[in-house]
Formats: sequence, C-alpha cells, structure tokens
Amino acid sequence: MKLGLEAGVEARFRKTLTERDFLLTAEVTGDHDPLHVDADYAAKTAFGQRIAHGALVLGLLSSTASAIAHRAIAGGAQGVPVSLGYERVRFLAPAFIGDTLEAIYRVEVLDAARGRSEAACEVRKADGTLCLAARHLMKWVG
Repeated sequence: MKLGLEAGVEARFRKTLTERDFLLTAEVTGDHDPLHVDADYAAKTAFGQRIAHGALVLGLLSSTASAIAHRAIAGGAQGVPVSLGYERVRFLAPAFIGDTLEAIYRVEVLDAARGRSEAACEVRKADGTLCLAARHLMKWVG
C-alpha cells in the first residue's frame, strides 16, 4: 500500500495556553480538578499555580497528526490515514497559563505492507523544556 510519506517527515504546531483553554478543556473533559481550575487551591501546591490538563497538552498533537495525514493524501496515499492512538504517553513537566507550547510530530517508521506508520511525538515549552513524550500510530484504511 502506498502511504504517501517518507520517514523523517515532520509537522509542528505552536500555541500559547490561555485561561480560556483551561476552562474549555475542563468543560469538554468534565475534569474540574482544582489543580486545573482553582487558582487559590493551585497556589498552595508544589506547582504554585494551575497546571494544564494532560488532555490539553496531548491534544495539541492532534493538529500535527492531521497535518501529516493531509501530506500523505497529497503525496498520493492509498486509503485514508486515521489514528490508531498514542502509546507510552509521558507527562514530564507541567504547563501553565501563558506558556507557549510546540507540538512536534516526526514520522520514524513506515510499514507499507501493514498500511501503518509510527511517529515520535513531543510537546515542548518555548524554553525547550520537554512537557510530553509519546508515540503515535497511524493506519491507512481502505
């Protein structure tokens, strides 16, 4: 199966986290833990302020995976690339309101026979601090 990509292809997405992002993530996920939504509570923790939901930080990678899927289609992929999921997700440093995060998605393994790819994913703060590391699997259906 033609996947329409080559190993080493990369996509990036940058976002500065806002109060609105925290509140919308709480609403969408139902996670209203005070560490995410209560400034007074969070100020008394080791973090000193509210931290971003893991789902918010991981969610930034959705943009990059989508960009790679669109590149595959533009590259003549057979079938439709869809996410099989993220593996080995690790939250390594907290992200706060005002932090600019960059999601980085790098295709490392292509398996045309199985119609799959595997990518290294990370989310870093503007200062280079690694907040999240994961692997992503994509499958070409169809």
